[in-house]
Amino acid sequence: MKIIAIGRNYAEHAKELNNPIPAAPVIFLKPDTAILKDNKPFYHPDFSEDIHHEIEIVLKVSKEGKNISEKFAATYYDEIGLGIDFTARDIQQKHKEKGLPWELAKGFDNSAPISNFVPKTQFPDIYQISFHLDVNQETRQTGNTKDLLFSFEQIIVFVSQYITLKKGDLIFTGTPAGVSRVKAGDHLEGYLENEKLLDFFVR
Repeated sequence: MKIIAIGRNYAEHAKELNNPIPAAPVIFLKPDTAILKDNKPFYHPDFSEDIHHEIEIVLKVSKEGKNISEKFAATYYDEIGLGIDFTARDIQQKHKEKGLPWELAKGFDNSAPISNFVPKTQFPDIYQISFHLDVNQETRQTGNTKDLLFSFEQIIVFVSQYITLKKGDLIFTGTPAGVSRVKAGDHLEGYLENEKLLDFFVR
């Protein structure tokens, strides 16, 4: 399986990082070794002094597809969950300044904690789903799918033009504003609507 992630998919987050609003989805990949399951602790790596949390809604791809049309795109995922795209912001910035790829800032081991997944059918409107991240009982990030720049279906259509989607692939759909640094001892709790799906510590 692979992790496909979408950058700058909430306007306020793009603004907080002084990035332009994209005209098309911004795509990057994480390897499967980035996955961290079962609310196991995240061990802060020594190679970065500035790891940021980015909470996101994650789609689980349910069947293989390529060049998917928008009218069928919704049939390619049937479960959603939460994930955190941990980002080594200092490494990312150095690479961006040199015009280099910044995979090292995104794809390092355990940089993608994921929750359990729930059926999308339990939500009356997939584009009225709220989610938030608390750090040490303080809400840091709050988002709602109504604010997505590119819908889940648009993402699936766009990605599948270039990369075949396979069953079990995960799509991180973008983070809202409020990203900030984590440190050892922090307690992260992620909520999809009012259901806590993520609950782990930084070590």
